[in-house]
Amino acid sequence: MADEVTLAQWNRTLLSRQHLLTRVDEDAVEVLDRCVGLQSQDPRAAFYGLWSRIEGFDPTELDDLMTDREVVRMALLRSTVFLMDSQDARWVRPLAQAALEGEVRSNHLRRLVTVTAPDITAHARELLSGNELTAKELGQKLGQRWPDDPPSTLTAVARCTLPLVQVPPRGLWNGHAGATYRLFDDWVGPGEPAVEGDEARKDLIRLYLRGFGPSTIKGIQTWAGMTRMRPLVEAMEADWELNRFRGPDGAELFDLDGIDIVDGDGPAPARLLAPFDNVVTAQADRRRIIDDEVYAQLVTPNGLMPGLGLVDGRVVARWSADDTGAVRIEPLAPINASDTRALDDEAQRLTEFHRAHPAT
Repeated sequence: MADEVTLAQWNRTLLSRQHLLTRVDEDAVEVLDRCVGLQSQDPRAAFYGLWSRIEGFDPTELDDLMTDREVVRMALLRSTVFLMDSQDARWVRPLAQAALEGEVRSNHLRRLVTVTAPDITAHARELLSGNELTAKELGQKLGQRWPDDPPSTLTAVARCTLPLVQVPPRGLWNGHAGATYRLFDDWVGPGEPAVEGDEARKDLIRLYLRGFGPSTIKGIQTWAGMTRMRPLVEAMEADWELNRFRGPDGAELFDLDGIDIVDGDGPAPARLLAPFDNVVTAQADRRRIIDDEVYAQLVTPNGLMPGLGLVDGRVVARWSADDTGAVRIEPLAPINASDTRALDDEAQRLTEFHRAHPAT
C-alpha cells in the first residue's frame, strides 16, 4: 500500500473530477465524456446532470447533439439506459452485452412460451433494418409471428440482444414521445469498435477513474456491471498506469497515475444532482458522498432515484419540481440555516432554468 487518502480527500476528489466543486464553461459533449456518459432512463436526467456541472448550460445544445447523432440514448452498462458519445457507445455496447443477456435470462426467458431469444433477435433485426419502430409497434409485429408470447417480453428481449438506439424526439428536453428504436449502425452509421476485449475493459477502467477515481475494484465493477476486473487493474498497476492507495478504514483504492488527489479541506458549494446521478447511483463507493442512513431513505422497490441535494459535498436532501418548474427541497438529514439558504439558492437557480426553458 502507498499513500493514504482520507474520506474528505476522497469526497473532494470525486466532486472535482465531476465538476461539482466549480461549474465549467465547456461544451456539453466534453463534460458528458468526462462523466463516461450520464444515466438516462429518466429522459431529463442528463440535462440536469449537465446543468449542475456547466455554467450557463442550454438544453438546446444537448438536443442538437442527439438530433445530429453525436450522442445516443441506449441500453449500455448494467443494462441501463445511458446517454453517451456515439463513438464511445460503439465500443462500450459490446462490453455491456453480458449484463444485457443476464437480464434476458433472469427476467424474460421464463415468460416466453413458444420462441427462443435468438429467434426473436433475428426477426427483430429484420423488422428494424433500415426502419424505425416504436416499442409498441415492435411488440405488435413480433407478436404477429408469436401470438402466444407477451409482446412486451418480445420487445424486451430485442432491446437486450440488439444494439437499439432510442431516437429523438424521445430524450429531447421537450420530447414527450415514447421509445422509438433504430439499429445503432442504421442511426449512427456503420463502423467498427475502436477497441475490443480486455483492451476495451482497460479503457473503461481508465475512463471511470478519470471521472470517478480513486476507486475500489468493487466500485469499478458495480458501476460497469462487470466482474473479474482485478486482474486487469493489477496488470495496469504493474505497467505503472495506476497507483494504489489506502483509503478510509483501510479500503484498497486505485487511481490513474499523474492525476492529483484533491485537498480535503477545500469548500464544496451546495449542488443539486440529477436523478440517477452516478456519483450516487450504482456506487459501491457511495460512502464518500452519502451516509448509509440517508441512502436508506432513498431505496424504493422500483429502484427510482430522485434528484439529490449536496451540502459540503454530502447528500442531505432531495428535490422535486412542480408543473410550473418551481423546485422544492426536502431535507433527508439535519441542515443548518446557512446550508438551507445555500440549497434554496440552488433550487431558485434551477427554477429559473425551468422557466427560461419551459416545458411544452
